[in-house]
Amino acid sequence: MTEGISHKDGIPTAAAVLHPYFRSKADTRRLPESSLAEAVGLAEAIGLDVRLREVITMGGPRPATLLGSGKVADLKPTFKERDIEIVIVDAALTPGQQRNLERDWDCKVIDRTGLILEIFGARARTREGTLQVELAALNYQKSRLVRSWTHLERQRGGFGFMGGPGERQIEADRRMISDRIIRLEKELRGVSRTRTLHRESRRKVPFPTVAFVGYTNAGKSTLFNRLTSASVLAQDMLFATLDPTMRGLTLATGERIILSDTVGFISNLPHDLVAAFAATLEEVRDADMILHVRDMAHPDHDHQKSDVLGILEDIGLRAGTPVIEIQNKIDLLPAEENERLGALASGTNEVVAVSAATGEGCSRLLEVIAWHLRKARETCTFKVPSQDGAAIAWLHEHGDVTEKREDNGMTTICVALYPVDARRFERRLAEDRLIAAD
Repeated sequence: MTEGISHKDGIPTAAAVLHPYFRSKADTRRLPESSLAEAVGLAEAIGLDVRLREVITMGGPRPATLLGSGKVADLKPTFKERDIEIVIVDAALTPGQQRNLERDWDCKVIDRTGLILEIFGARARTREGTLQVELAALNYQKSRLVRSWTHLERQRGGFGFMGGPGERQIEADRRMISDRIIRLEKELRGVSRTRTLHRESRRKVPFPTVAFVGYTNAGKSTLFNRLTSASVLAQDMLFATLDPTMRGLTLATGERIILSDTVGFISNLPHDLVAAFAATLEEVRDADMILHVRDMAHPDHDHQKSDVLGILEDIGLRAGTPVIEIQNKIDLLPAEENERLGALASGTNEVVAVSAATGEGCSRLLEVIAWHLRKARETCTFKVPSQDGAAIAWLHEHGDVTEKREDNGMTTICVALYPVDARRFERRLAEDRLIAAD
């Protein structure tokens, strides 16, 4: 899908990655060098040959070109010398800024949003994922159709985010994009209804759902594979996973759960993508438990944690949903730091230190998951007719029966159940009473 932007005739396209660091608007939490490294990782994730990487420090953004005319002029001969064909600016560019930079540098320019959209376009595998990415891409592309662009015929590639074939086609392109957006939104509503039905079906299954979340490349898929023996793509690559994957897992207690591996989060995720992937993020929002996987070997892991927790808050995570912090990649840490994290995690059921690569700590993680599931259960007391063997068997199957006594044809059962199962059984008893009354 990204052949047009990342390769030409099978040869990786030469690219430059620039991270603007504006002192007046600096994110003091994050090192600019770390942000640049992340942007380079994004570029390499779609196969670009990054020949130049640079942090550009300035007082503040410039309206016409973001970077300032002097810096723009200084970079042009360097790009020419290194045969740079694509420049990635790790910031949000206005259509005018993108147009001006392309004219000044005589090469393709994309911003952070365009780059992430290209990656998501390459990673989407399910029908819903493909539709979501295309919708976000078209909304982005629509704002880039400006009459004063030059050399637009060169801007095709990937989804074609960066323009159209010529000025006379601008209005036609705009109408085609608007029509396509309407059709995509209609298709997505249908797909979303199907996903909702699937989710409701899963709720009828007596298995709690445990969702992996974390910053991209934190090791979620590797850990997912380690626990479930699945074959989900797990590479040292940003956004290696896009579409959610679910697998069943039986704990040592006999408890059956559903594990869900989801798309990695990232700072400054484009708003259109957050909106487009609302249905996917619902899988996280509706989970019974969250496993927040962190890359403890990353220099900015504390800031990544803040970004992930911020997104969880934005999507409206249900109050009371347990969030277990998984401190991953401890095998890459110095021995003393590894021991320190292990000691801190050993005294709590809220944090677990693991290595998804080696399996260290995974047994402890499964124990903590089981502990939280038991804690989530509520003790209920039901009275059911003693001859209703199906109801009594259902309680034994779905909960932990702690007491059972019979009196005058009725069986009183004390049982620990998940709240959703308790409500289901209460509805069943109410329906049985109505049938009996009739």
